[in-house]
Amino acid sequence: MKKEYRIKKTTEIESIIKFKHVFGNKYFTVYIKNSETSHFRCALSVGKKIGKAVVRVHIKRQIRSIVRENNQKLQAYDIFIVAKPLCLELDYKNKKKQLEYIFKKLNIVKEK
Repeated sequence: MKKEYRIKKTTEIESIIKFKHVFGNKYFTVYIKNSETSHFRCALSVGKKIGKAVVRVHIKRQIRSIVRENNQKLQAYDIFIVAKPLCLELDYKNKKKQLEYIFKKLNIVKEK
């Protein structure tokens, strides 16, 4: 993902969480907040309960890939995605399906 689409600062992530606009399922939790930029920005969190570093990095890469595939559809929001331990049960296709469902529920997908 390009640098301009990432959120790295802890203070920015905390402000997204404090905004309290959240939706999730048993695999992911997604927090959103209106962005000050003209495009979406994204941050990821994959906790140690999910597995060792190799597994966590693999999950992060898959989530980044899903977001990258949907970047033309996403509106200008700051997005914070938290992966839950049950996401290990899903393959890539189902992870994509679950995240796209959450994006639709949060109304951050542009209408055609």
